[in-house]
Amino acid sequence: MPVPVVYHEGYAVDIGRHVFPTAKYRLVLERLLRTGVIAAGQIRRPEPVTDEQVLLVHTPDYVRKLRSGTFTWEEEATREVPFSPGLREGSWLAAGGSLLAGTLALDFGAAVHLGGGFHHAFPDHGEGFCVIHDVAIAVRAMFRTGRIRRAAIVDLDVHHGNGSAVIFADDPEVFTFSMHQQNNYPAWKPRSDLDVGLADGTCDADYLALLERHLPEILERHGPELVYYLAGADPYEQDQLGGLGLTLDGLRRRDEFVFERCLGAGARVAALLAGGYATRTEDTVEIHCGTVRAAEKVLSSFPSIP
Repeated sequence: MPVPVVYHEGYAVDIGRHVFPTAKYRLVLERLLRTGVIAAGQIRRPEPVTDEQVLLVHTPDYVRKLRSGTFTWEEEATREVPFSPGLREGSWLAAGGSLLAGTLALDFGAAVHLGGGFHHAFPDHGEGFCVIHDVAIAVRAMFRTGRIRRAAIVDLDVHHGNGSAVIFADDPEVFTFSMHQQNNYPAWKPRSDLDVGLADGTCDADYLALLERHLPEILERHGPELVYYLAGADPYEQDQLGGLGLTLDGLRRRDEFVFERCLGAGARVAALLAGGYATRTEDTVEIHCGTVRAAEKVLSSFPSIP
């Protein structure tokens, strides 16, 4: 069964000259269609989340600031992307995309969101390019409607998922797993349920060995119905904001392993693009396309799903 792919043109917010290539979302979709990885019929268009859904995670004061655009220069500097109404609307859309991807994953076994993964957002502020925490909003919204009772966040972005760790610190129903470069942003790394801090330059073999050790244990011990997989492209050896040593082949094997183990354990998987800042944008685009190819390949090997 073809994998549903969630996308909205509103993700490509104009943030000026910036290391974060917001055009990547459109470029990934165009490449997937041009190369025949997906067909137009697989694309699902999200609606933005409501303020009520955002408030399941974020404080009323922070949501008011986002609605009015009133931020101090310190808050702007911490967020590291310039505020605009377009940024706010794009963030609401991205959260809607992650919610839709989770819903589609429950229905079809897996789904890929060509966006999302803004794991540095906290309840009362944004930081590290992240305005609101789309994954947390999606998880809490699905808990609220009773679609799921247990979830896991498998965060394989090069940067620690600090916002996820704080938001779900006291929630035993959500397991947070972050495998990241230890000597990288953020400086303060609040404790996830499981953190694996990697040495600079960690290569494919060592990375995959650690993932193969920890992910099956998480799935067996926690038993999530839904896994949000942050499939960051930034562990790539040529990423501008990363310092790990994964190759394109290593990232392909990473993605396939996550889909295989999660589906094999009975969990549905919603994959999100998360970070990616390669020296050549086309490498970032290729890595993200590889995540969709991995989802297609692995889901087709599970004919009994859904």
